[in-house]
Amino acid sequence: MTQPIHRGPSPLRDALRSVLRDSGLTAGGKNERVFEAWRQAAGPGLHGRAVPVRFRRGELTVEVDSSAHLHELRSFTGDTIRQHANGALGGEVLRKVTFKLKG
Repeated sequence: MTQPIHRGPSPLRDALRSVLRDSGLTAGGKNERVFEAWRQAAGPGLHGRAVPVRFRRGELTVEVDSSAHLHELRSFTGDTIRQHANGALGGEVLRKVTFKLKG
């Protein structure tokens, strides 16, 4: 039997967020449609690297795992992804996307 790989301790906040996200019980459950539209528009290349964490009053907050992805999303691809997500949502639901570095 193989032992699970332990990468060391992680902050409780990150562990809880991961468990809730994976279970579908996120605090933003009512926003799951918006989060899913973002994930689909972002595609598999950004899955887990640009995670929607909050949606309020038309503004989606997305946590990004690296400064390189943060720069790419802010400067180049973020607005295109927002437009694609809005297309899937059937209107201008996402008026603004704010990217922040995870941590």
